Amino acid sequence: MLRTLLSPRVMALHLLTAVVLVAFILLGRWQLGVFQDSGKPEASTDPGPVAVGTLAQVGPQLSGEVVGRRVTAEGVYEPDRQLLVADRRADVDAPGGNVSRDRGYWVLTPLRLDDGTLMPVVRGWTAKADNPAIAAVPQGRVTVPGRLRPQQGTDSVQRRAEGLPAGQVQTVSTGELVNLWRGQKVRTGYVVAQPPSGSLTQVKVQPPVVGGTLTWRNLAYAANWWIFAGFAVFMWFHFVRDAVRTDRDRAKSPEMALEG
Repeated sequence: MLRTLLSPRVMALHLLTAVVLVAFILLGRWQLGVFQDSGKPEASTDPGPVAVGTLAQVGPQLSGEVVGRRVTAEGVYEPDRQLLVADRRADVDAPGGNVSRDRGYWVLTPLRLDDGTLMPVVRGWTAKADNPAIAAVPQGRVTVPGRLRPQQGTDSVQRRAEGLPAGQVQTVSTGELVNLWRGQKVRTGYVVAQPPSGSLTQVKVQPPVVGGTLTWRNLAYAANWWIFAGFAVFMWFHFVRDAVRTDRDRAKSPEMALEG
């Protein structure tokens, strides 16, 4: 049997099967990768800036297609209502709460628009709560360019068990802001200022994205290649078994016995 398995004819079959297996497995992995990538969010069109009041309303939630849109907010900052969003990094997509404890703060200042409503604005990020840049709120009427983000749920982060100091919150939740800024009409969501205010650090925010569409045919192609690989193994086993049986039968034949 060993002599059969190591014969030139069967060794060539071993080599061919190995090459086919590697090729089919790699082709299947490639198709699987295409399938997985198809489901990832993709950059959407990034229209020009519009007035924030046309996208962020009082009450209704933001629709998915406006998240990340460029907006401009015109009005006057109200520094007396300013808050710090604790345990935050300089990226809106980074996790907040205990996961980012003591990693910094977003500076959240309401901007009173011309119609009297308040638009929450993240003016920037700071590593320390005593940074003088926090108090350097621009005076008078300003135009703030930035990107619109949806409000955050109050339960979207793991909160500190001991609570936060006065003037700090853990999320930019419209419902919570309405309670803190009593008697005010607060628009849903918040604006991440671009560029940041003064010497504050820019908070990273992504342009609009759309969900990818899974290309199921690529998953089917991957399965096909792996089925082909399994079939190649079956055929290899079939041919090797037949070769071994043939050589064994020849060894037992009367002619071979006479020659021996």
